[in-house]
Amino acid sequence: MKDIVNQLNEAFKNSSTLEVLEYLLKLRDKNISLSSSFGAEDQVLTDMMLRIDERANIFTLDTGRLPDETYAVMNETNLRYQIKIKVFFPKAKDIEDLYQKQGANGFYESIENRKSCCFARKIAPLKRALKNVDFWVTGLRSAQSVTREDMKLFEFDETNNVIKVSPLKDWSEEDVWAYIKSYRVPYNKLHKLGYPSIGCAPCTRPVREGGDIRSGRWWWENPEHKECGLHLRSA
Repeated sequence: MKDIVNQLNEAFKNSSTLEVLEYLLKLRDKNISLSSSFGAEDQVLTDMMLRIDERANIFTLDTGRLPDETYAVMNETNLRYQIKIKVFFPKAKDIEDLYQKQGANGFYESIENRKSCCFARKIAPLKRALKNVDFWVTGLRSAQSVTREDMKLFEFDETNNVIKVSPLKDWSEEDVWAYIKSYRVPYNKLHKLGYPSIGCAPCTRPVREGGDIRSGRWWWENPEHKECGLHLRSA
């Protein structure tokens, strides 16, 4: 599988985002799925993919603790494109066990607790969402975090046994917003209130102007720990 990933990276090293997506969506014998958290990057990819193929697969993870604004843009997106984005929820038993062990907000107390919360609400549902997926499209950008600086366009995700694709890898934040403006793409209104990166409501806060775009996520932890586990990469 790693040989295939290397071949794809070489073949598309000079390709545009649109060319990458067109290639993927024409693979009729493969399951191509975009995971969306309804952030700005995911909204760009949603628009691009649906312009190429109105049947493109898009799913989201509803952790049960998302901001109201995220549900609003979810609804607006469904209405705008006349689709129904597939939603994966945590299993009720997992959340009941989590609350029994650490209470409602135990994730503030330790990295271990926070990762347990992320696992129940995100990682486990993601595994179900990616069960039959061949190419997992994400809105990751290299500039978003120190943990993403050396990411590749195509990477093999061993945990989920899937090829992960990040078509916006080399985009800047300005590129993202220029696209949203040009195509009038629906976006989460929290972005205009100082939230460049939006996750669960208790784990997300505004970022000071000029601050690191991921500094509002899990702000009580060191930068090198600021991944929920969805996008951990192989060494």
